[in-house]
Amino acid sequence: MNDPLGDMLTRIRNAQLRGKSTVVTPASKLRAWVLDVLADEGYIRGYEATTGADGHPAIEISLKYYDGTPVIREIKRVSKPGRRVYMGVKDIPSVRQGLGVSIVSTPRGVMSDASARTANVGGEVLCTVF
Repeated sequence: MNDPLGDMLTRIRNAQLRGKSTVVTPASKLRAWVLDVLADEGYIRGYEATTGADGHPAIEISLKYYDGTPVIREIKRVSKPGRRVYMGVKDIPSVRQGLGVSIVSTPRGVMSDASARTANVGGEVLCTVF
C-alpha cells in the first residue's frame, strides 16, 4: 500500500455510503493522529485500537450520522505521495469559508487548520473535511 492515509479516508467514505456504523482500518500513528483531529472536530464518534482478524493491530472507527445522513459530506486527500503540498501559516486554506477543516501535519503535531493558525505554524496539508 503506497498511501495508508488515503486508504483510511477511502474506507471511511465507502462505509458512509453503505450506512455502516463502524469501519476497521490497519493501525498506524499517523492514522490515529488524524482520527484524533476528526474526533475533536466532531466528525466521528471516536475510535479504539483493536486486533484485526489476521492478528495485526487495527483501528475501529465509529462513524457519526445526523438524521440518517453522514456528518462527513466530503473528505479529500490533498497531499499525496506523488505530490506533497506544504503551506505556511498564512497560506493554509479555509474549507468552505470556515465550515470545514483542513488537517495539517506540523512540527508540533497533527492539528486542524484553526489550531495551526493559533500556534502560528505551517506544514503539510494532509486532507480537507467538510
